Amino acid sequence: MDRWQAMRVFVKVAEAESFADAGRQLHMSPPAVTRMVSALEDIIGTRLLTRTTRSVKLTEAGAQYFADCQRLLADLSEAEATAAGAYGRPTGTLTVTTSAMFGTMFVMPLMTEYLDLYPDVVGRGLFVDRVVGMVDEGIDVAIRIGHLPDSGLTATRVGQVRRVICGSPAYFEKHGVPMTPGDLSGHRIVASTSAWTSLEWRFGVRKKSTVHVNPRLFCSTNEAAISAAASGWGLTRVLSYQIAPQLETGELRTILAEYEEEALPIHIVHPEGRYASAKVRSFIDFSVEKLRSNRHFN
Repeated sequence: MDRWQAMRVFVKVAEAESFADAGRQLHMSPPAVTRMVSALEDIIGTRLLTRTTRSVKLTEAGAQYFADCQRLLADLSEAEATAAGAYGRPTGTLTVTTSAMFGTMFVMPLMTEYLDLYPDVVGRGLFVDRVVGMVDEGIDVAIRIGHLPDSGLTATRVGQVRRVICGSPAYFEKHGVPMTPGDLSGHRIVASTSAWTSLEWRFGVRKKSTVHVNPRLFCSTNEAAISAAASGWGLTRVLSYQIAPQLETGELRTILAEYEEEALPIHIVHPEGRYASAKVRSFIDFSVEKLRSNRHFN
């Protein structure tokens, strides 16, 4: 029996929780799949899967063997790719994810410039306001804003952004400038209902405080909230990069800077570690240099 092939079949059955589904994915008959897994169990000397009429589940020993097989098969794939020269030249599809506005404003220009440099790479941008499961959704690289939880991902810090409160000069001329967070209660607030938005606005680094705001206007996107603030209607709170163009033109300005929270880090993360392919390594090297040199993040 080809032990490597048997391990591949076992892993596919465990993932699909079905001999029939695994067979379809591997273009093998269900009996052939069953025989190969049974032969593997005989060689190892322990039951790897619990079979019922409705499902296939890993045993305790099977769960450990499944994790080991995944690691060994990944190492084998990397070794074969290296021997074949796949790490010398970036090729294939590169999938990058980040939040919607950050992707549109900063990552898309990076990707198009990168693709011009490497014509054998096809780009795919997944720009959504949620944390994407990199392995589950086939993501090569993610650019994430905020403090990272402990994980097996490799992370490189490239900068930071702040949560800022902003308004237009016309608004401040008409309604005055809040001097403390408590003054916000007397002002029109525009709130975005996007992923991270809360009506509890936190302030301070060492001496922390929280102000509950009562928005007069709710918007489903940060872009809409920014537009309302730029029109002079009210004040809104966003990440500093999101209003970079308006700050440069003077259309908006920030307030209460001395009360801001600690800045949020920006990281480029990927799941492949030292085994990263040429497309991943080259895109990360390219992006780190570009993002670290961007004055909006440093």
